[in-house]
Amino acid sequence: MSENIKKIKEVEKVVIRFAGDSGDGMQLTGSQFTETTAVMGNDLATFPDFPAEIRAPAGSLAGVSSFQIQFSSDIIQTPGDDLDVLVAMNPAALKTNLQDLKQSGIIIANKANYSKKNLKLAGWETNPLEDDTLMGYQLIALDMTKIVSHAVEDMNLTSKTVSRSTNMFALGLMFWLYDRSMDSTISFLNKKFAKRPELVESNIRALKSGYHYGDTVEAIQSSYKVPKAKFERGLYRNIMGNQAVCYGLMAASQKSKCRLFYGGYPITPASDILHILSNHKNFKVKTFQAEDEIAAIMSVIGAAYCGSLGITATSGPGIALKSEAMGLAVVTELPLVIVNVQRGGPSTGMPTKTEQADLLQALFGRNGEAPIPVIAASTPVDCFNAAFESARIAMEYMTPVVLLSDAYVANGSEPWLIPSMEDLPEIETHIKKDGTKFQPFKRNEEQLARDWGLPGTPGMEHRVGGLEKDEHTGNVSYDPINHHRMTELRYEKINKIADSIPEIVPHGAKSGDILVLGWGSTYGAIRTAVNEAIKDGKSVAHAHLSYLNPFPKNLGEILLKYRYILIPEMNFGQLLMLIRNKYLINAKGLNKVHGKPFTVSEIYSGINDIIGD
Repeated sequence: MSENIKKIKEVEKVVIRFAGDSGDGMQLTGSQFTETTAVMGNDLATFPDFPAEIRAPAGSLAGVSSFQIQFSSDIIQTPGDDLDVLVAMNPAALKTNLQDLKQSGIIIANKANYSKKNLKLAGWETNPLEDDTLMGYQLIALDMTKIVSHAVEDMNLTSKTVSRSTNMFALGLMFWLYDRSMDSTISFLNKKFAKRPELVESNIRALKSGYHYGDTVEAIQSSYKVPKAKFERGLYRNIMGNQAVCYGLMAASQKSKCRLFYGGYPITPASDILHILSNHKNFKVKTFQAEDEIAAIMSVIGAAYCGSLGITATSGPGIALKSEAMGLAVVTELPLVIVNVQRGGPSTGMPTKTEQADLLQALFGRNGEAPIPVIAASTPVDCFNAAFESARIAMEYMTPVVLLSDAYVANGSEPWLIPSMEDLPEIETHIKKDGTKFQPFKRNEEQLARDWGLPGTPGMEHRVGGLEKDEHTGNVSYDPINHHRMTELRYEKINKIADSIPEIVPHGAKSGDILVLGWGSTYGAIRTAVNEAIKDGKSVAHAHLSYLNPFPKNLGEILLKYRYILIPEMNFGQLLMLIRNKYLINAKGLNKVHGKPFTVSEIYSGINDIIGD
């Protein structure tokens, strides 16, 4: 028996992208690699990218689905820029992703799918696996379908079933290449296909075939090992952004002792929030799938009127439909959280792609003067904190709150240090138990929050509705002075929130050449780029806004400490407009609306464009 001469090289970090047709199981493959990597103790960040077409033609460029993961022995902030490995299951996947692969990077391709038909669909004139197109890369082109067919030939499976198992072959090969265990995926397959033992067996055989193939392929001279990262001690799990939003809202429900009611209508990429919350009736969560967006938010307003923490979630088109009801929530001063998982627009736009273009809509997209607090989540893990904080503000200040996420954050994942419920703060509510001398718009001094009088409580009968109310009695009022005063009070209440939120503390230079100011999901790329710039001796800092209305109280003071302000956004400059208007600072924008997040190199180049190399 010949001795295996392949070596194991230790590397700090790796970026892999699994790409193929939407029916090739790339999201499942990436998710399983991610789960195993989390168990192995690496830090990680992921970026699933879905096709916008529900049923795009098989083999077409529009039908490509991909899943990217960066994992490391160090703490990382993004799913990575340039790819170390591209798993391209068909020609379309290779065509749309090759530009992101670094020179000398590895390409793993399933030759069985590189037929004349698929090559034509993807726009290849010749087969790139057989010409000089891929010179400079490490190409591993193999017939995965044929190898899997041999592995399961005694099982009498259909060719379609065999083809669907090739993703497990690719996963097994990647497990071998990066010294990952197959145990977690084998356990997953046993559970997923418990009622179909033949699928359990065929997929496990495909997985093991891919794993053991690594020892035989001559093109791979070594496998790689990424050591464990050093984390703070505690209990961790891998979590996606939409999951974290749900857990943050449920935690707030527990801490406020208010039931959580969710009313929503399915819309990409927010639908998972309804799906997840509907599985948690054990926490007294009630969910309602409405017939449309308007009915969804109206049900939530009704639930909030009755004493529940009201939640609805949607994306930009749904916010447009909810806008009048959001104004109703403002004028009735009821606590609810409106989650906007932003996607590419305008109108239907690009449903599965990411964007940050709904900031101005969140702030001003209602008729009349209708101020609403706005909070933005910056990472998948931060979605928990942002959701909890949104619920706290909603209940403590008696106001609707907009929570901004986006498709990148919602579908991405990273390790989460699970907090203890005992460490989370209690949330004060203004539910009034005694109806004596009850006035619906009587306010406290600290928060200007009105009393929360629940229907059915003796002495708390009062009017609700969209018409302006008297400052004290809550009766309908058309008095101009009263209307001015009520509008003023609603603004004052939102401004008071700044008293209970943390001030901005820049990361990096406390004053100097340039401050990179961001919000939302640009966090990881900005922080990584700024850290690289600091290592290169540049006078650079990073400040990130979680609170977009109101801004932190010291933001203006911080901005004046730097010569230049750079604001990267996945829009054409919405935060830039707000900062210039409020603080009269000539900030500069770095804008991208590709449906994809910023890379670290794009932010770093933006810094250099201002202060030089």
